[in-house]
Amino acid sequence: MLPLVLTGCAGRHNWLASAGAEAQAVEDLFWVLILGAAVIWSLVIGLAIYAHQTSAPRKEPQARRFIVWGGAALPTLVVGGLLIWGMVILRDITAKEGDLTVRVDGERWWWRVIYDGPDGPFTTANEIRLPQGQTTLFRLTADDVIHSFWVPALGGKMDMIPGRETSLTLTPLEQGNWGGICAEYCGGAHALMRFDTIVMPPDDFRTWLAAEAAPAEVAADDPGWQVFLDEGCGACHTLRGTEAQGPVGPDLTHMASRKRLGAGIYAMTPENLSRWITDTDRMKPEVDMPAYPHLSGAELEALVTFLMSLE
Repeated sequence: MLPLVLTGCAGRHNWLASAGAEAQAVEDLFWVLILGAAVIWSLVIGLAIYAHQTSAPRKEPQARRFIVWGGAALPTLVVGGLLIWGMVILRDITAKEGDLTVRVDGERWWWRVIYDGPDGPFTTANEIRLPQGQTTLFRLTADDVIHSFWVPALGGKMDMIPGRETSLTLTPLEQGNWGGICAEYCGGAHALMRFDTIVMPPDDFRTWLAAEAAPAEVAADDPGWQVFLDEGCGACHTLRGTEAQGPVGPDLTHMASRKRLGAGIYAMTPENLSRWITDTDRMKPEVDMPAYPHLSGAELEALVTFLMSLE
């Protein structure tokens, strides 16, 4: 059974991967708890077997000392020490400072991500990029119900509560694409509320940040742009630098540069994007975006081509 169980400790959502400083601190505490529990369990079982098999008379003073020290003093010291250690970790991962600040808002069922760019804040969605070796302070909130922000390989989880801001720090140490999830049941599409966390070299991150902050490049005569406007997509979605300034859905300014579609559940391909537009509710049940089954042929192809050009 052991190999079968350990298959759950692999992949980019592996919380034992320790690709970040905060995840390493949590993992260290976990292994101490596991080893300590094993030692204590072995001692208790060993003493129980000894007491059951021995016929030596019990002396009351010795029994009383054993109860006081073994049953009260030792557990108090061990549990108290672990509590202090856990509180220190909690203090560190909820610090109020970082080299970078990113605001994340949990929506139904996707992630609104706000960076501080060279010319002010800008918004993206469902993908977070971080500089390797630098501490990022996340300021977290929720739009409707309680969500929970968790990148298992990089650190602990933190609840996102409507009307309240919580904070979490992550210091990624290894480059890669680490999976993020919502760790608090939030409704029908909870299991489909994911995101990518891409850790990059600092210089590459700065280059990406400047490019991501730039407005969309849209040609006025692009037929896909005309379909986008005619179908009212701009009422919900924003394309920075254009008349589309919808505040409801994800920002699409550089949508095609993201790795995944639908809050981390499908690869960003023209085929998946076509299905997403025409069969949205089937690809992600209970999603707020309406489907557009009437779009087909040249119109659908033009719209998909236009959206896939937004890099």
